[in-house]
Order: sequence, then C-alpha cells, then structure tokens
Amino acid sequence: MKRISNNIYQISLGWVNVFVIEDNGLTLVGTGPKGSAGKIFNTIKSAGKDPYSIKQVILTHLHPDHAGSAGEIKRILGVPMMAHFDDAQIIRYGIAFRKELSLTPGLKNWLIYHLAIKRSAIDIDPVEIDRQLNDNDLLPLLGGLRVIHTPGHSKGHISLLAEKEEVLIAGDLLSNSMGLDLSVFYEDRDEGIRSIVKVTDLDFEKVVFGHGRPILSNAGSIIREAFNSYDYSFI
Repeated sequence: MKRISNNIYQISLGWVNVFVIEDNGLTLVGTGPKGSAGKIFNTIKSAGKDPYSIKQVILTHLHPDHAGSAGEIKRILGVPMMAHFDDAQIIRYGIAFRKELSLTPGLKNWLIYHLAIKRSAIDIDPVEIDRQLNDNDLLPLLGGLRVIHTPGHSKGHISLLAEKEEVLIAGDLLSNSMGLDLSVFYEDRDEGIRSIVKVTDLDFEKVVFGHGRPILSNAGSIIREAFNSYDYSFI
C-alpha cells in the first residue's frame, strides 16, 4: 500500500485505485472490478494490517471498475456499504451504467475507452447499500470525513474530503493517468466540470484519483490553476 497521509493509503489494482482509511479499524473506499477482493485483502495483509478489520465500504460511484467487487466483499465480510443516494438506487439492482456516456475528446481518452473500458463488464453483482450518503454529510472518520457530491461522471458520484489530513479522495471527478485532465467519460460532462469547479473552493494539500497518480503537495492550487485556464471550447 502506498501511504498518502498519516491514515490514508492507496492500493493500485492496475489501472484503478482503491483507498484504505485507518481509524478504529479500516474503511475501504472503492472495491475495484469484479474479482478484486483477494488482491485487496492480500495487499492489506502484506502491509501488516488485517483485512478482516475492514468495518465499512464507501463507493464513490456505481461504475464496475469501482463497485465491481462490492457484492463479493460484502458477502465475505458482512460489512455495511455506503454510496450516494442517487447511485444507491440502482446499485441494488446490479446496474453500473445509467445511460449513454459522453466520451471526453482527445486521442488519449479514445484509446483508454476503446482498449480498456469498452471491453470491461457493464454490470455488477447486485448489492444493497446500507447507508445512503448526501452532500455535506460528515462521517466520523479522521476527525471528520466530508462527503462532497460531485455529479457528472455519474449522477451519484462523490468525493471525500479528509479535512484534518487535507486529503481529497476525488474518485473519477478527474484523472491523472497521463497528466491532470477530465475523466475519460461522463454521464454529463457539463455537470462534471461544475463539480470540478466546486472542489476548487475546498482546502486540501493532497489529492488521490480513481485512475492515475496522486498529487502529494499543493494539490488544491494545482487543480485551481489547471481548470481556471482550461479550454472548455469543446463542451
């Protein structure tokens, strides 16, 4: 596991990342695609921690690369699942995509979509969401883990702000796979950009992404600068 801050860790599952929060046991953020439970558990164990101390799972959104192993992990551990209200309504039916997606322009995004995403699963195992989250909810982790509703990539997409550790878990609000950029696709790209603008008003020093490398210093300023000067002409 890659240590991001005192109590937040990143696990790479190849082209997607999940996160572990350590506070009175472990909280898993994201589950990766189907079949990821073993790799997640083994990585946690290799870091000297007990995967069976996972107390809960938070899903940033419903897509199969992030929620694909939610059902498997819930069956193994019996722990509660959390997701935003809007995505929770259809996760319980195993629906992982809400409608036709809007691909972000650019060769990089075209290649990623056609070589990886288009060939991946389009559904997930149905799983009941035990707690439905809403914007500005404050979870009792790390002295306050703030839920930020950041729709666009999906209607119920959330980011998580660990206020005291100054870390933003951005999910697929943005990506940093080959430079900081929009995610490969959105359900509603205009709304996604409004969500990016929303987080630029927050204070954080570090940011981690569902896809790509973390930014470990001055992250809030870097995102503000990148998207204040962003070319929105294609929207």
